[in-house]
Amino acid sequence: MDAQEFRANGQAVIELIAQYLETIEDRPVTADTKPGDVRHQLPAHPPTAPESFESVLADVSNIIIPGLTHWQHPNFFAFFPGNSSYPSILADLLTAGLGVQGMSWLSSPACTEVETLMLDWMQELLGLPESFRSTTASGGGVIQGSASEATLSSILAARWRVTEGQVNKDGDTAKLIAYCTSQSHSSIEKGLRIAGIGTQNIRIIEHDTLFAMVADALEAQILADQAAGLIPFWVCSTHGTTSSGAFDPTSAIGAITQRHKIWLHVDAAMHGIAALAEEHRWVNDGLELADSYCTNPHKWMGVNFDCDLFWTQDRASLLGALSILPEYLRSAAAETGAAIDYRDWQIPLGRRFRSLKLWFAIRCDGTAVFQEIIRRHIQITQELADLVAQDHRFEIMAPHPLNLLCIRLRGASPQDADARTDALIEAANATRSVFFTRTVLEGRSVLRFSIGGRTTHAQHAMSAWGLLRSLA
Repeated sequence: MDAQEFRANGQAVIELIAQYLETIEDRPVTADTKPGDVRHQLPAHPPTAPESFESVLADVSNIIIPGLTHWQHPNFFAFFPGNSSYPSILADLLTAGLGVQGMSWLSSPACTEVETLMLDWMQELLGLPESFRSTTASGGGVIQGSASEATLSSILAARWRVTEGQVNKDGDTAKLIAYCTSQSHSSIEKGLRIAGIGTQNIRIIEHDTLFAMVADALEAQILADQAAGLIPFWVCSTHGTTSSGAFDPTSAIGAITQRHKIWLHVDAAMHGIAALAEEHRWVNDGLELADSYCTNPHKWMGVNFDCDLFWTQDRASLLGALSILPEYLRSAAAETGAAIDYRDWQIPLGRRFRSLKLWFAIRCDGTAVFQEIIRRHIQITQELADLVAQDHRFEIMAPHPLNLLCIRLRGASPQDADARTDALIEAANATRSVFFTRTVLEGRSVLRFSIGGRTTHAQHAMSAWGLLRSLA
């Protein structure tokens, strides 16, 4: 493919994307496929000669797209939102076209400096503590691929700090103890495993009836572990758990972690973005006490995956944990402290120019667009909750201050209610006109109604609620 063909084929791809997004509501939300169906429609072996770009796009239209779950669909109420926007899509295309490797300032100065600026812009837009700004001596932010990577980075920084760097030499994590609740994301346990913290060294702290961590129970467990000669080193507080949207009491937790010199990481993967609307800045409560924090514009904001924002107040520990400097990566800019080498702020060496899509989205769409989406979804959720409360067949299982509503059917017994709720989820999803996911709260089956799609409006949520009522 030469430059002329690239221009023509690029226009065809842009048209396909635009048509897909413009007509997405006309499609079923989920694919009518069984495992192996997509692969069986494609050749078992690679072609022996180049094929036309038209034939490749034809397969995209006829095989790939019908085999997708459509995350941009307005009736997608599953998992969490995975939004996109036209400026962000174009930025991703530009990122691929520029093809830079942003592992260090020297490898692409603009890649590094735009990223640093975007983290500072977002600190300002979200109303986060000033200590997270890159202009401070000790803080700063970086774009990670996902909250899972941010969590792992915080764990590695925490174990470096508590061992005063010794863990980099001996790898000894046998006495290190981490703390979270049963409502914390599964990436917490995965990150701890990767960091050498086995499940026997993870303490699951009691949560209250609102599914939030009980701070007194956390401190009691920390004291017990210290008395046993163990080393508490890392606590995760969640601002909006995946299962129920619960908020841990970070102010109380932070007071405890500061007393005991323990790293506090706050995971606000989806719900932290609510702070773009100033009336919801309560989602930031306690962040001034956090050693690290993350939230995802690729969820409840119009920025394509992958784009997780990770800040820390202790960049020295993060760099201590992750910085390795072979001769071929040395530069005067980094060694004098004049520039940031973001390869030292993350797990992999290589980095994409992720900040471009954040820069494009903010500049081209403006923050008012994001604020409108957040306010709209929260209003829809509250209106929906009022309707659910009026239907005696259903019950609401968790607080719903933002855009996640957890509901279930009542039954003759808890087991009967579980069976009926599970059947309702299956029946609704079988229509392919909506998509919900299930969770378990206090041992009970629950339907999660997650309202966060950029194209989701009140009529979509109310239509889905009407479907649930009819199936119930």
